[in-house]
Amino acid sequence: VQLQASGGGMVQAGGSLRLSCATTRRTFNAYSMGWFRQAPEKGREFVSAISWSGGTTHFADSVKGRFTISRDNAKNTVYLEMNSLKPEDTAVYYCAVGRGPFYKGNYDADFSSWGQGTLVIVSS
Repeated sequence: VQLQASGGGMVQAGGSLRLSCATTRRTFNAYSMGWFRQAPEKGREFVSAISWSGGTTHFADSVKGRFTISRDNAKNTVYLEMNSLKPEDTAVYYCAVGRGPFYKGNYDADFSSWGQGTLVIVSS
């Protein structure tokens, strides 16, 4: 499975970015998708997840109310809309394919395939 994240860049605090992740997985619409991030010298952190149909979403407390996750199953793509960005959102963002149709709250363990990351830098 190939996952390609894009949309990262540099933005000032308070700004917005939209990340995209396209996959070659044929059964994309049968699996949940997620976004994680890793800041310099820190471990990987769960950001958000979305169920196979897009009907259920989950967010880390640190991004709740600022980030939105969505998916387009016709395009095999998942999106992460990031608003009101803060310097602490600076990280490499990765997308991942779930092991099943729903995210179960088990962070990394609920995902099986990971893509190349895209760097987001938020300046103060």
